[in-house]
Amino acid sequence: MKGSVLVTGGARRIGRAICETLAARGWRVLAHSRTPGNPLCADFRMPGTAERLFADALAQAPDLCAIVNSAAMFSTAAELPAEEADALQAVNVTVPIRLAELLAAHLAARNDAGAVVNLLDTRILRGLASTPYAMSKLALARATVALARRLAPTLRVSGVAPGPVLPPEDAANSEKGGAILLPRRPTPSDVAAAVAFLIEAETVTGQILAVDSGQCLI
Repeated sequence: MKGSVLVTGGARRIGRAICETLAARGWRVLAHSRTPGNPLCADFRMPGTAERLFADALAQAPDLCAIVNSAAMFSTAAELPAEEADALQAVNVTVPIRLAELLAAHLAARNDAGAVVNLLDTRILRGLASTPYAMSKLALARATVALARRLAPTLRVSGVAPGPVLPPEDAANSEKGGAILLPRRPTPSDVAAAVAFLIEAETVTGQILAVDSGQCLI
């Protein structure tokens, strides 16, 4: 057993693939979701959620040493109402940062070390951060590098920027995946493999790994 890892948004889509991959590699996986009845149910739009979720995760796994911030609020809208924009910022930026800080403090108190991986978006590597969603992912990318500097050596912090992996859940809100350089589009398992690498790579921090079949180069 490599230790325990909390995966936010771990019940479905890419988050679920990350949980399955890490479990197969010997990690004890704690999967967060917004589904009532889940032992780690939490709505990141609510104040204080990061602290409550972290406490619940520690109660289940005192050896918690890694977090994957996969939960996200997605929107293709060019503008959002103020309340929705605030919720998107909380889910995509504020909570991931706070969870990293909480983990770093916990590990420092134990004289231990660990890792955080933030799920980003290849749009930010292509200069397409023009929507509130993309701007929130750009903010998280910048925070990833800042946290890597500030929380070292206790915590390694890196990011994975998926490309055209999954269509939006809302079919009416679909968008084209765009051109790629390689023969096939990435899968959730490809993203999960990158996450596992960054969690386990003890000499890597502050890096953003694109898993987009070369799309960010076009």
